[in-house]
Formats: sequence, C-alpha cells, structure tokens
Amino acid sequence: MSDQETIFIKPRPRLGKLGLGEMFRYRELLFFLALRDIKVRYKQTAIGIAWALLQPIVASVIVVVIFGTFVRFDTGTISYPVYVLSGMLFWLFVFNSVSMSGNVFVGNVNLVTKVYFPRMLFPIASTLAGLPDLLIGVPILIGVAAWYGVSFSYSLLLAPAAIFLLFVVAAALGILFSALNVRFRDVKFALPFFLQIWMLASPIFYPVNFVPERWQAVWAINPLVGILELWRSLLFGSDLNWIVVGTSLLSTVLLLFAAVFVFRLMEDDFADIL
Repeated sequence: MSDQETIFIKPRPRLGKLGLGEMFRYRELLFFLALRDIKVRYKQTAIGIAWALLQPIVASVIVVVIFGTFVRFDTGTISYPVYVLSGMLFWLFVFNSVSMSGNVFVGNVNLVTKVYFPRMLFPIASTLAGLPDLLIGVPILIGVAAWYGVSFSYSLLLAPAAIFLLFVVAAALGILFSALNVRFRDVKFALPFFLQIWMLASPIFYPVNFVPERWQAVWAINPLVGILELWRSLLFGSDLNWIVVGTSLLSTVLLLFAAVFVFRLMEDDFADIL
C-alpha cells in the first residue's frame, strides 16, 4: 500500500460558491497579475505615474470651467472644484478598471487556454491594478480641499469603507463584462457607450439633490450614487442620505452576485470559445 495522498479532481458546480478559498490560495498570482498590469499601463510613457494625478485634475478643471461657470450647481458648503475632484477620482478608477477588465480574457488567450488557475483572478487583478492611481489621488484631493477651506472630522478615518465598496462595484462589473466579452464580442463596442451613459447618470459633477427627492431611491439603484454620497459624507462631514446609501449598498450586493452567477455559468466554455 502506498502512503501517497490520492487527489480526486471533480468538476465544480457551475453555480457554486464564490470560490474565495481557491482564489486565496492563488493570491500570489493575483498580485503578480495586478503588478504586471500596473507596469504595462505606464510602460514607455513620458511622465509615467504622473498620469494618475494629471487625469483627474485636468478632467475636473474642464468640468468646473464648463458647469461651474454656466450651470452653477449648488454643492452646499463644499466648494464646487473640490466636489467635482472627489467624484472624478472615483469615476476614473471605475472607468479604467472596467475598461481593462472587459478585454482581459481576449487579450490573454494563450494564458487562459493553457494554464489552470481561477479565471476570476484576471478581472479582479485588473481592478486591483487601478487602486494605486486612486490612492495617489486621495492625498491630492485632501490637499485641494484644505486649500479651499474644507474642515475635516473624524469621519475621514472611515473613508476607506467607501473605497472598498467602489472596488467591489468595479470588480463586479469587470467580472461580468469580461465573461460576456468572451461570448459576445459586441461588448467591446457597447462598453464605452455604457460607461459614458453611466457617468452622466452618476452624481460626479452634480449633487444628489439635483434629482427630485421622490426619485432619489430609484436613482440610487445605480451603485455609484450611494457610494459617492457616502464618500463625500465621510470625507467632508456632510449630511448623509441613508435611503440613497442603503439602496445603493443593496444594489452593490445584488450586482456582485449577479456578476459571479454569470461568470460561473460561462467560464467552463472560455477555452473553447477563445
């Protein structure tokens, strides 16, 4: 009798668990993939990581010049440039993460078809690769806010909770679109359009109270609505709309489970389709 351990390889149920245990065992690969994406993003660029600062600042200046001059949204005690920059940092993270995740399997055909590892690591790694840009921008935002006379409270210490929720939303959409793009190549054309519409439907450069109160709960089905509301409330100590935040939190959870459901349903066919 041999004392060697017998390993049984069984197919995983398509609609089974999240597979968090398996992904944890491959955590080193996750960080390697994220680091690779970070290096590729800024490879052979003239200013390198400075793009992480330039993008939100330039975008915010353009929005402030246009909307701050002609529309003049009322953002209460928060200066409009600070308000826009706080939203633009979050939006650019989501935009870059989802855009990169959507094409992650199509762009790594050889690795996906020849080596086994939890396939969900790919879109999660692409989302993780966007975090340094966001984390670099947050101190700049705090500095700009201080320049405009914004006073901070202890609630600022809880601001990472909003960043975590934003990461969950970006990862969920990355998981969803990466799987759909394998089966339906129309996704690469539809995704930029979807992101443009999503930006306009989110309170990035206009306040939540811009939408009539009776419609805010419906509007908050968009996860970014409540997450941005929570982010600004924790950052600047402003009042919090619990109905909006609660609705968006529920929407975030449902989005995550729906994304994993679709991914698990389709991932067994990735190698054949690619």
